[in-house]
Amino acid sequence: MATRSDPLLLLRASIASSTPPIPTTSSDASTPADSLAHATHLVFNTQSAADGAQHTAVPLSTPTRFISAAAGNKPLDLRSVYFCWLHKDSGVGDYISATQALNQQLQADGAAGGTVNNLVFVEKLDLVTWLSGDASEHESEFIKSEDNTRQVRQEADAVAGIAAGDGDVMMGEAADPEGEHVKGGQKELERLKDIYAMERRMGDHNTVLQGVKPTDFSHIRKHAESFLRRTTVKPTGPTPAIPAAIANRPTVKPIPTGRRPEQPIILLSPSASSLLRLPNIKSFLVDGVYTPPDTATTTANILHVNRLLPSIDPNRPLRFILVDTPDHFKPDYWSRVVAVFTTGQTWQFKGYKWTQPAELFSHALGVYVGWRGELIPDTVKGWGRGVLSAQLDKYVGGPGGVEKNSVSRWRDREVVEDIWGAIEGSMRARGWGKEGR
Repeated sequence: MATRSDPLLLLRASIASSTPPIPTTSSDASTPADSLAHATHLVFNTQSAADGAQHTAVPLSTPTRFISAAAGNKPLDLRSVYFCWLHKDSGVGDYISATQALNQQLQADGAAGGTVNNLVFVEKLDLVTWLSGDASEHESEFIKSEDNTRQVRQEADAVAGIAAGDGDVMMGEAADPEGEHVKGGQKELERLKDIYAMERRMGDHNTVLQGVKPTDFSHIRKHAESFLRRTTVKPTGPTPAIPAAIANRPTVKPIPTGRRPEQPIILLSPSASSLLRLPNIKSFLVDGVYTPPDTATTTANILHVNRLLPSIDPNRPLRFILVDTPDHFKPDYWSRVVAVFTTGQTWQFKGYKWTQPAELFSHALGVYVGWRGELIPDTVKGWGRGVLSAQLDKYVGGPGGVEKNSVSRWRDREVVEDIWGAIEGSMRARGWGKEGR
Protein backbone atom coordinates (compact mmCIF):
# COMPACT_ATOMS: atom_id res chain seq x y z
CA MET A 1 0.00 0.00 0.00
CA ALA A 2 1.12 3.56 -0.64
CA THR A 3 0.30 4.42 2.96
CA ARG A 4 3.22 2.32 4.23
CA SER A 5 5.81 4.24 2.19
CA ASP A 6 4.31 7.73 2.07
CA PRO A 7 5.39 9.70 5.17
CA LEU A 8 2.49 12.19 4.91
CA LEU A 9 -0.14 9.44 4.86
CA LEU A 10 1.64 7.60 7.69
CA LEU A 11 1.63 10.73 9.85
CA ARG A 12 -1.99 11.47 9.00
CA ALA A 13 -3.07 7.91 9.84
CA SER A 14 -1.20 7.96 13.16
CA ILE A 15 -2.89 11.25 14.10
CA ALA A 16 -6.29 9.83 13.15
CA SER A 17 -5.76 6.72 15.28
CA SER A 18 -4.31 8.71 18.23
CA THR A 19 -1.02 6.77 18.07
CA PRO A 20 1.62 9.49 17.64
CA PRO A 21 4.93 8.47 16.04
CA ILE A 22 8.10 8.11 18.11
CA PRO A 23 11.28 10.09 17.25
CA THR A 24 14.27 7.72 17.50
CA THR A 25 18.03 7.91 16.97
CA SER A 26 17.98 4.90 14.60
CA SER A 27 15.53 2.75 12.66
CA ASP A 28 15.02 0.67 15.80
CA ALA A 29 11.95 1.59 17.84
CA SER A 30 13.79 0.76 21.07
CA THR A 31 16.11 3.80 20.75
CA PRO A 32 13.88 6.81 21.45
CA ALA A 33 15.46 10.26 21.12
CA ASP A 34 15.40 12.73 23.98
CA SER A 35 14.69 15.61 21.59
CA LEU A 36 13.87 16.21 17.94
CA ALA A 37 17.35 17.71 17.44
CA HIS A 38 18.97 14.29 18.08
CA ALA A 39 16.36 12.18 16.28
CA THR A 40 17.11 10.72 12.85
CA HIS A 41 13.99 8.58 12.29
CA LEU A 42 10.28 8.67 12.98
CA VAL A 43 8.77 5.28 13.91
CA PHE A 44 5.08 4.76 13.11
CA ASN A 45 3.15 2.04 14.94
CA THR A 46 0.20 0.74 12.93
CA GLN A 47 -2.29 -2.03 13.64
CA SER A 48 -4.39 -3.87 11.06
CA ALA A 49 -6.36 -7.10 10.96
CA ALA A 50 -4.43 -8.39 7.96
CA ASP A 51 -0.85 -7.52 8.94
CA GLY A 52 -1.12 -7.16 12.72
CA ALA A 53 1.20 -4.74 14.51
CA GLN A 54 3.65 -3.00 12.18
CA HIS A 55 6.60 -0.69 12.97
CA THR A 56 7.59 1.56 10.08
CA ALA A 57 10.73 3.70 10.49
CA VAL A 58 11.09 6.67 8.13
CA PRO A 59 14.17 8.97 8.12
CA LEU A 60 13.33 12.50 9.18
CA SER A 61 15.26 13.81 6.17
CA THR A 62 12.83 12.09 3.77
CA PRO A 63 11.24 14.62 1.37
CA THR A 64 7.44 14.68 1.37
CA ARG A 65 4.85 15.65 -1.20
CA PHE A 66 4.26 19.02 0.50
CA ILE A 67 5.74 21.66 -1.82
CA SER A 68 6.61 24.84 0.09
CA ALA A 69 6.62 28.08 -1.87
CA ALA A 70 8.48 29.80 0.97
CA ALA A 71 11.26 27.20 0.66
CA GLY A 72 11.71 27.83 -3.06
CA ASN A 73 9.02 25.41 -4.33
CA LYS A 74 10.94 22.46 -2.88
CA PRO A 75 9.54 19.40 -1.08
CA LEU A 76 9.38 19.78 2.69
CA ASP A 77 11.22 17.12 4.67
CA LEU A 78 9.49 14.96 7.27
CA ARG A 79 11.23 16.73 10.16
CA SER A 80 9.74 20.11 9.15
CA VAL A 81 6.28 18.58 8.66
CA TYR A 82 6.33 16.82 12.05
CA PHE A 83 7.68 19.95 13.79
CA CYS A 84 4.90 22.04 12.23
CA TRP A 85 2.27 19.61 13.56
CA LEU A 86 3.80 19.74 17.05
CA HIS A 87 3.38 23.56 16.98
CA LYS A 88 -0.06 23.61 15.36
CA ASP A 89 -1.50 25.64 18.24
CA SER A 90 1.46 28.04 18.60
CA GLY A 91 1.26 31.64 17.50
CA VAL A 92 3.29 33.03 14.62
CA GLY A 93 5.98 34.53 16.85
CA ASP A 94 6.30 31.45 19.08
CA TYR A 95 6.50 29.16 16.04
CA ILE A 96 9.26 31.24 14.44
CA SER A 97 11.24 31.35 17.71
CA ALA A 98 10.90 27.58 18.18
CA THR A 99 12.09 26.96 14.61
CA GLN A 100 15.18 29.11 15.11
CA ALA A 101 15.96 27.39 18.41
CA LEU A 102 15.67 23.91 16.86
CA ASN A 103 17.93 24.88 13.95
CA GLN A 104 20.58 25.99 16.43
CA GLN A 105 20.25 22.69 18.31
CA LEU A 106 20.57 20.69 15.07
CA GLN A 107 23.98 22.29 14.37
CA ALA A 108 25.38 21.42 17.82
CA ASP A 109 27.84 18.57 18.36
CA GLY A 110 26.16 15.17 18.48
CA ALA A 111 22.95 16.45 16.90
CA ALA A 112 21.29 15.02 13.81
CA GLY A 113 22.18 18.01 11.59
CA GLY A 114 20.08 19.60 8.87
CA THR A 115 17.58 22.44 9.14
CA VAL A 116 13.87 22.90 9.75
CA ASN A 117 11.98 25.09 7.31
CA ASN A 118 9.69 27.78 8.71
CA LEU A 119 6.27 27.68 7.03
CA VAL A 120 4.34 30.88 6.39
CA PHE A 121 0.86 31.23 7.86
CA VAL A 122 -1.06 30.02 4.78
CA GLU A 123 1.15 26.94 4.30
CA LYS A 124 1.03 26.03 7.99
CA LEU A 125 -2.78 26.30 8.05
CA ASP A 126 -3.06 24.15 4.92
CA LEU A 127 -0.75 21.43 6.31
CA VAL A 128 -2.36 21.30 9.78
CA THR A 129 -5.85 21.17 8.26
CA TRP A 130 -4.84 18.29 5.99
CA LEU A 131 -3.06 16.31 8.72
CA SER A 132 -6.01 16.67 11.11
CA GLY A 133 -8.33 15.18 8.47
CA ASP A 134 -10.42 18.29 7.90
CA ALA A 135 -9.45 18.36 4.20
CA SER A 136 -9.08 15.60 1.64
CA GLU A 137 -6.06 15.01 -0.57
CA HIS A 138 -7.26 17.04 -3.55
CA GLU A 139 -8.32 20.00 -1.37
CA SER A 140 -4.75 20.83 -0.31
CA GLU A 141 -3.10 23.61 -2.28
CA PHE A 142 0.48 22.53 -1.55
CA ILE A 143 0.37 18.69 -1.41
CA LYS A 144 1.13 17.22 -4.82
CA SER A 145 0.26 13.62 -5.67
CA GLU A 146 3.13 11.71 -7.25
CA ASP A 147 0.87 8.72 -7.98
CA ASN A 148 -2.62 9.90 -8.83
CA THR A 149 -4.16 6.44 -9.18
CA ARG A 150 -7.55 5.58 -7.77
CA GLN A 151 -5.97 3.34 -5.14
CA VAL A 152 -3.85 6.16 -3.67
CA ARG A 153 -6.80 8.56 -3.70
CA GLN A 154 -9.04 6.04 -1.95
CA GLU A 155 -6.39 5.41 0.72
CA ALA A 156 -6.06 9.16 1.35
CA ASP A 157 -9.85 9.58 1.55
CA ALA A 158 -10.08 6.58 3.90
CA VAL A 159 -7.56 8.16 6.26
CA ALA A 160 -9.53 11.43 6.07
CA GLY A 161 -12.71 9.54 6.98
CA ILE A 162 -11.06 8.01 10.06
CA ALA A 163 -9.75 11.42 11.14
CA ALA A 164 -13.23 12.92 10.77
CA GLY A 165 -14.70 10.21 13.01
CA ASP A 166 -16.44 8.14 10.33
CA GLY A 167 -16.52 4.58 11.55
CA ASP A 168 -17.87 3.02 8.38
CA VAL A 169 -15.31 3.79 5.71
CA MET A 170 -16.00 2.36 2.26
CA MET A 171 -13.33 -0.06 1.08
CA GLY A 172 -11.75 0.72 -2.27
CA GLU A 173 -11.64 -1.66 -5.18
CA ALA A 174 -8.94 -4.31 -5.09
CA ALA A 175 -6.20 -4.14 -7.69
CA ASP A 176 -4.02 -6.86 -9.12
CA PRO A 177 -0.19 -6.54 -9.24
CA GLU A 178 -0.42 -5.02 -12.72
CA GLY A 179 -2.54 -2.14 -11.39
CA GLU A 180 -5.76 -3.21 -13.13
CA HIS A 181 -9.00 -3.20 -11.16
CA VAL A 182 -11.35 -6.13 -10.88
CA LYS A 183 -14.64 -6.27 -12.72
CA GLY A 184 -16.36 -4.42 -9.89
CA GLY A 185 -14.99 -1.21 -11.40
CA GLN A 186 -17.06 -1.79 -14.54
CA LYS A 187 -20.23 -1.95 -12.45
CA GLU A 188 -19.27 1.30 -10.74
CA LEU A 189 -18.70 2.91 -14.13
CA GLU A 190 -22.13 1.86 -15.35
CA ARG A 191 -23.69 3.18 -12.17
CA LEU A 192 -21.96 6.55 -12.66
CA LYS A 193 -23.26 6.72 -16.23
CA ASP A 194 -26.83 6.25 -14.95
CA ILE A 195 -26.32 9.01 -12.37
CA TYR A 196 -24.86 11.43 -14.91
CA ALA A 197 -27.72 10.70 -17.34
CA MET A 198 -30.21 11.92 -14.71
CA GLU A 199 -28.32 15.14 -14.01
CA ARG A 200 -29.88 18.45 -14.98
CA ARG A 201 -27.57 20.65 -16.99
CA MET A 202 -27.15 24.17 -15.64
CA GLY A 203 -26.87 27.04 -18.11
CA ASP A 204 -24.28 29.76 -17.98
CA HIS A 205 -24.86 33.52 -18.03
CA ASN A 206 -25.28 33.72 -21.81
CA THR A 207 -27.65 30.77 -22.23
CA VAL A 208 -29.89 31.88 -19.35
CA LEU A 209 -30.28 35.49 -20.51
CA GLN A 210 -30.05 35.06 -24.27
CA GLY A 211 -30.85 31.44 -24.94
CA VAL A 212 -28.90 28.97 -27.01
CA LYS A 213 -30.01 30.49 -30.33
CA PRO A 214 -29.51 34.09 -31.51
CA THR A 215 -32.76 36.06 -31.44
CA ASP A 216 -33.68 38.56 -34.17
CA PHE A 217 -35.03 41.78 -32.62
CA SER A 218 -35.14 43.78 -35.87
CA HIS A 219 -38.95 43.99 -35.74
CA ILE A 220 -38.70 45.80 -32.40
CA ARG A 221 -36.69 48.54 -34.08
CA LYS A 222 -39.64 49.48 -36.33
CA HIS A 223 -41.96 49.91 -33.35
CA ALA A 224 -39.31 51.92 -31.50
CA GLU A 225 -38.94 54.36 -34.40
CA SER A 226 -42.67 55.16 -34.32
CA PHE A 227 -42.52 55.94 -30.59
CA LEU A 228 -39.40 58.06 -31.00
CA ARG A 229 -41.05 60.15 -33.72
CA ARG A 230 -44.00 60.83 -31.44
CA THR A 231 -41.80 62.18 -28.67
CA THR A 232 -39.94 64.56 -31.00
CA VAL A 233 -43.15 66.34 -32.11
CA LYS A 234 -43.56 69.56 -30.11
CA PRO A 235 -47.03 70.27 -28.71
CA THR A 236 -48.85 73.20 -30.32
CA GLY A 237 -51.23 73.97 -27.45
CA PRO A 238 -50.50 75.76 -24.15
CA THR A 239 -48.25 73.98 -21.68
CA PRO A 240 -50.34 72.46 -18.90
CA ALA A 241 -49.55 73.68 -15.40
CA ILE A 242 -47.72 71.36 -13.05
CA PRO A 243 -49.85 70.40 -10.04
CA ALA A 244 -48.67 71.97 -6.81
CA ALA A 245 -48.34 68.59 -5.09
CA ILE A 246 -45.87 67.45 -7.75
CA ALA A 247 -44.03 70.79 -7.98
CA ASN A 248 -43.32 70.83 -4.23
CA ARG A 249 -41.74 67.39 -4.18
CA PRO A 250 -38.01 67.37 -3.41
CA THR A 251 -35.65 66.52 -6.19
CA VAL A 252 -34.71 62.86 -6.19
CA LYS A 253 -30.96 62.36 -6.36
CA PRO A 254 -29.83 59.79 -8.93
CA ILE A 255 -28.55 56.55 -7.49
CA PRO A 256 -24.79 56.32 -8.07
CA THR A 257 -23.79 53.50 -10.35
CA GLY A 258 -20.70 51.33 -10.32
CA ARG A 259 -19.12 49.24 -7.64
CA ARG A 260 -18.15 50.51 -4.22
CA PRO A 261 -14.68 52.10 -4.24
CA GLU A 262 -11.92 50.02 -2.72
CA GLN A 263 -10.73 50.89 0.78
CA PRO A 264 -6.94 51.39 0.84
CA ILE A 265 -4.97 49.52 3.51
CA ILE A 266 -2.10 50.79 5.68
CA LEU A 267 0.09 48.17 7.37
CA LEU A 268 1.72 49.05 10.70
CA SER A 269 4.76 47.46 12.31
CA PRO A 270 3.95 44.96 15.10
CA SER A 271 7.35 45.64 16.71
CA ALA A 272 7.31 46.81 20.33
CA SER A 273 9.99 49.39 19.44
CA SER A 274 7.75 51.11 16.88
CA LEU A 275 6.73 54.64 17.82
CA LEU A 276 3.40 54.26 16.02
CA ARG A 277 1.19 51.24 16.70
CA LEU A 278 -2.53 50.54 16.72
CA PRO A 279 -3.18 52.17 20.14
CA ASN A 280 -1.85 55.61 19.08
CA ILE A 281 -1.84 55.68 15.25
CA LYS A 282 -5.38 57.06 14.90
CA SER A 283 -4.82 60.04 17.18
CA PHE A 284 -1.59 60.75 15.32
CA LEU A 285 -2.96 60.58 11.76
CA VAL A 286 -6.30 62.30 12.57
CA ASP A 287 -5.52 64.79 15.35
CA GLY A 288 -1.86 65.38 14.47
CA VAL A 289 -0.60 64.85 18.04
CA TYR A 290 1.79 62.10 19.12
CA THR A 291 1.17 60.12 22.32
CA PRO A 292 3.10 57.00 23.40
CA PRO A 293 1.41 53.67 22.57
CA ASP A 294 1.44 52.53 26.21
CA THR A 295 -0.63 55.53 27.31
CA ALA A 296 -3.52 54.78 24.95
CA THR A 297 -6.42 52.47 25.85
CA THR A 298 -7.36 51.17 22.39
CA THR A 299 -7.23 47.36 22.14
CA ALA A 300 -8.76 46.91 18.66
CA ASN A 301 -6.84 44.93 16.06
CA ILE A 302 -8.25 46.94 13.14
CA LEU A 303 -8.94 50.67 12.79
CA HIS A 304 -10.54 52.95 10.20
CA VAL A 305 -9.41 56.47 9.33
CA ASN A 306 -11.12 58.89 6.92
CA ARG A 307 -8.97 61.33 4.95
CA LEU A 308 -9.75 63.59 2.01
CA LEU A 309 -7.12 63.31 -0.74
CA PRO A 310 -8.09 65.89 -3.37
CA SER A 311 -6.05 64.41 -6.21
CA ILE A 312 -7.63 60.97 -5.65
CA ASP A 313 -11.26 61.92 -4.94
CA PRO A 314 -12.04 65.63 -4.41
CA ASN A 315 -15.69 64.99 -3.47
CA ARG A 316 -15.51 62.60 -0.54
CA PRO A 317 -12.89 61.35 1.92
CA LEU A 318 -11.32 57.92 1.52
CA ARG A 319 -11.77 55.31 4.23
CA PHE A 320 -8.43 53.73 5.17
CA ILE A 321 -8.05 50.38 6.96
CA LEU A 322 -5.19 50.15 9.50
CA VAL A 323 -3.86 46.74 10.64
CA ASP A 324 -0.54 45.46 11.96
CA THR A 325 -0.58 41.95 10.48
CA PRO A 326 -1.63 40.45 7.11
CA ASP A 327 -2.65 37.10 8.65
CA HIS A 328 -6.29 37.49 7.57
CA PHE A 329 -5.55 38.97 4.14
CA LYS A 330 -7.27 37.63 1.05
CA PRO A 331 -5.11 37.50 -2.12
CA ASP A 332 -6.74 40.61 -3.60
CA TYR A 333 -6.08 42.67 -0.44
CA TRP A 334 -2.42 43.16 -1.36
CA SER A 335 -3.37 45.33 -4.35
CA ARG A 336 -5.01 47.74 -1.86
CA VAL A 337 -1.96 48.17 0.40
CA VAL A 338 -0.78 51.76 -0.09
CA ALA A 339 1.66 52.27 2.81
CA VAL A 340 3.76 50.16 5.18
CA PHE A 341 5.07 51.64 8.45
CA THR A 342 8.38 50.00 9.39
CA THR A 343 11.13 50.23 12.00
CA GLY A 344 13.79 48.90 9.63
CA GLN A 345 13.53 45.31 10.87
CA THR A 346 13.17 42.88 7.96
CA TRP A 347 11.46 40.15 10.01
CA GLN A 348 8.31 42.26 9.74
CA PHE A 349 7.99 41.26 6.05
CA LYS A 350 8.20 37.45 6.48
CA GLY A 351 4.45 36.93 6.20
CA TYR A 352 4.00 39.49 3.41
CA LYS A 353 3.35 38.76 -0.25
CA TRP A 354 6.60 40.58 -1.08
CA THR A 355 9.24 39.57 1.48
CA GLN A 356 12.08 41.56 -0.09
CA PRO A 357 12.06 45.27 0.86
CA ALA A 358 13.01 46.43 -2.65
CA GLU A 359 10.04 44.58 -4.16
CA LEU A 360 7.67 45.54 -1.33
CA PHE A 361 8.34 49.27 -1.58
CA SER A 362 7.91 49.19 -5.34
CA HIS A 363 4.25 48.29 -4.70
CA ALA A 364 3.58 50.43 -1.61
CA LEU A 365 5.09 53.46 0.13
CA GLY A 366 7.37 52.74 3.08
CA VAL A 367 7.20 55.05 6.13
CA TYR A 368 9.85 55.17 8.86
CA VAL A 369 9.15 57.36 11.93
CA GLY A 370 11.91 57.99 14.48
CA TRP A 371 12.99 60.56 17.08
CA ARG A 372 14.38 63.88 15.92
CA GLY A 373 18.15 64.03 16.36
CA GLU A 374 18.67 60.24 16.21
CA LEU A 375 20.36 58.54 13.25
CA ILE A 376 18.18 56.82 10.67
CA PRO A 377 19.06 53.08 10.46
CA ASP A 378 21.33 52.10 7.58
CA THR A 379 18.82 49.48 6.47
CA VAL A 380 16.18 52.17 5.95
CA LYS A 381 18.62 54.36 4.03
CA GLY A 382 19.53 51.40 1.82
CA TRP A 383 15.91 50.95 0.74
CA GLY A 384 16.11 54.21 -1.27
CA ARG A 385 13.41 56.67 -2.22
CA GLY A 386 10.63 54.14 -1.76
CA VAL A 387 10.72 54.82 2.00
CA LEU A 388 9.77 58.17 3.60
CA SER A 389 11.80 59.00 6.72
CA ALA A 390 10.07 61.26 9.27
CA GLN A 391 11.27 62.42 12.70
CA LEU A 392 9.28 63.51 15.77
CA ASP A 393 10.26 65.54 18.80
CA LYS A 394 11.08 63.28 21.70
CA TYR A 395 8.27 62.65 24.14
CA VAL A 396 9.25 63.53 27.72
CA GLY A 397 6.76 62.29 30.29
CA GLY A 398 5.97 64.35 33.37
CA PRO A 399 3.98 63.87 36.56
CA GLY A 400 0.41 62.69 36.08
CA GLY A 401 1.12 61.47 32.55
CA VAL A 402 1.40 65.02 31.17
CA GLU A 403 4.27 65.64 28.77
CA LYS A 404 6.81 68.28 29.75
CA ASN A 405 7.34 69.38 26.13
CA SER A 406 3.67 69.54 25.18
CA VAL A 407 4.21 73.00 23.65
CA SER A 408 6.56 71.57 21.00
CA ARG A 409 4.02 69.03 19.79
CA TRP A 410 2.83 71.49 17.12
CA ARG A 411 5.50 70.02 14.86
CA ASP A 412 3.64 66.70 14.86
CA ARG A 413 1.03 68.19 12.53
CA GLU A 414 3.75 69.03 10.00
CA VAL A 415 5.01 65.44 10.07
CA VAL A 416 1.46 64.10 9.66
CA GLU A 417 0.82 66.31 6.64
CA ASP A 418 4.12 65.20 5.06
CA ILE A 419 3.13 61.54 5.54
CA TRP A 420 -0.35 62.05 4.05
CA GLY A 421 1.14 63.99 1.16
CA ALA A 422 3.57 61.16 0.40
CA ILE A 423 0.77 58.57 0.62
CA GLU A 424 -1.41 60.63 -1.75
CA GLY A 425 1.43 61.00 -4.27
CA SER A 426 2.24 57.29 -4.10
CA MET A 427 -1.41 56.33 -4.60
CA ARG A 428 -1.78 58.71 -7.54
CA ALA A 429 1.36 57.26 -9.18
CA ARG A 430 -0.05 53.73 -8.81
CA GLY A 431 -3.38 54.47 -10.50
CA TRP A 432 -5.65 55.43 -7.60
CA GLY A 433 -8.24 58.02 -8.57
CA LYS A 434 -8.56 56.74 -12.11
CA GLU A 435 -11.67 55.04 -13.42
CA GLY A 436 -12.23 51.67 -11.75
CA ARG A 437 -10.42 52.42 -8.47
